[in-house]
Amino acid sequence: MSDQRVSTIAITGASGFVGGWVVRQLEAAAKNRPIRIIPLLDRAEASHADIRNAQAVTEAVIAAQPTAVIHLAAIAAPAEARSDPVAAWDINVMGTLKLAHAVLEHAPHARFVFAGSAEAYGTSVNQSHGPVQEDMPLEPVNAYGASKAAADLMLGQMARQGLRAVRFRPFNHTGPGQVPSYVASDFARQVARIETGAQEPVVRVGNLSAERDFLDVRDVAEAYVAAALEDIDVAPGTAFNLSTGSPWSIRRLLDTLIAASDADISVEVEPTRLRPNEIERASGDPARIRQQLSWWPRYRFEETLGDLLEDWRNKIAAESQSGRA
Repeated sequence: MSDQRVSTIAITGASGFVGGWVVRQLEAAAKNRPIRIIPLLDRAEASHADIRNAQAVTEAVIAAQPTAVIHLAAIAAPAEARSDPVAAWDINVMGTLKLAHAVLEHAPHARFVFAGSAEAYGTSVNQSHGPVQEDMPLEPVNAYGASKAAADLMLGQMARQGLRAVRFRPFNHTGPGQVPSYVASDFARQVARIETGAQEPVVRVGNLSAERDFLDVRDVAEAYVAAALEDIDVAPGTAFNLSTGSPWSIRRLLDTLIAASDADISVEVEPTRLRPNEIERASGDPARIRQQLSWWPRYRFEETLGDLLEDWRNKIAAESQSGRA
């Protein structure tokens, strides 16, 4: 092990939902190879510096001298980006630019692993005859998708200048630890609350007809870690869908969670949860990532939902004991 080169992995957003799983996987990998993990510009760190501060970003990259950067920090919720689009563009685009520029200038041999989003495809998924492929145009329909598309295109251009970027476009992902502002976690939380009597036996929902390509967060983290550890050989600037090609309807997702409970649960549409739905079905073609990276989901989505529900059961039980349910 002493003869191996140390992999220094800097992670932005390390304290976030996906970041937590990335750190866990890196820590597991570190049992078999020398890995140094550096939370970069992380809110949980005492030395926190804003990703929008170019000087602070540059100093952090120089100090870390990473062999790879996993860039997760972002305004990650579409609703949050919709309410503050200026912050979304400032962080998701300009923050990414400052970080990528610092890496290119001061750690040019580092691989830059970008956590983009399938939201960048936007209405292209409506034009595709099947799951969308990576060469489809980026036609985002909301502020979040637009900011992620802009950063994606920017990194593709910077790869031509020498940035060793890998652009991932993950579709919807969930799992233990996700906040309830996302649909699967919201429904799982409601079911767990109903089971304890903290909520009346009604799950409140919005549009259930939409279909989305869902992944387990642990599978997404695995792809990022493999790229950062250079377990994969890929041309700079390559874009990869993280997807299954088999979407689930929101109705099926809800039914699966309810079926996993012994409670007698009904469903009620809440008008405030209804949103305009320009994209009825969104799914990604995973052929490229399977061919080039030998990646595929390890978790069946039913298993993901079961783990998510159990996680919320534990949280609700803890809240109940502390009198906060």
